[in-house]
Amino acid sequence: MSLAGFGPAMRWMVLCVCALASPALLAQVSASASKPSQKTSQSRVKLKAPTKPMLADVRAAEATLSLDQLSIAERVEVGVVPCELGQSVSVSADTSSPGYFDVQVKKFRFRMVPVVSSTGAIRLEDVAAGAVWLQLANKSMLMSQKLGTRLADACVTPAQAMFAAAMEKSPLPGLLDSTLVADLPDSPQAAITSAPTVQ
Repeated sequence: MSLAGFGPAMRWMVLCVCALASPALLAQVSASASKPSQKTSQSRVKLKAPTKPMLADVRAAEATLSLDQLSIAERVEVGVVPCELGQSVSVSADTSSPGYFDVQVKKFRFRMVPVVSSTGAIRLEDVAAGAVWLQLANKSMLMSQKLGTRLADACVTPAQAMFAAAMEKSPLPGLLDSTLVADLPDSPQAAITSAPTVQ
């Protein structure tokens, strides 16, 4: 349709109406175009929500530990253990998963299991995080193998403190202690001490 047949005032009016109508039309088009994308995003949220694993499901899928590991777990001391430099490590047993422990220091949290050690020390590990909780007779320490450092050192439970005090009062003899070696009948040290001295 041509505007040539209309007068100048009429043409001006038609152009104004078109100019005012065009933003409304654009808004309708953009609104209708955005509706499918909103539906898509909502459906994506619905698909993602059920696939998120729950902590209970993860723990339920954890492997059953061996009898040796469960035996070590019985000797792990739990509770809040004070360490040097004013730190403390929290060690708690998971009652729903026997042999599993939650170990925390500062912002670090680890899920640990006992590891059989040839030294006889009690050792808990979180393989994924590269963390080790080592419990000795007189102290414990938390190490990060990934960071190559100790996260907490000289951690002492009341039982470990008692053992350390007993060790100070009556230390165990060393392997090369002369009194023990001299008592052995066939030892070279015994032969030296029993041999006459040359003046």
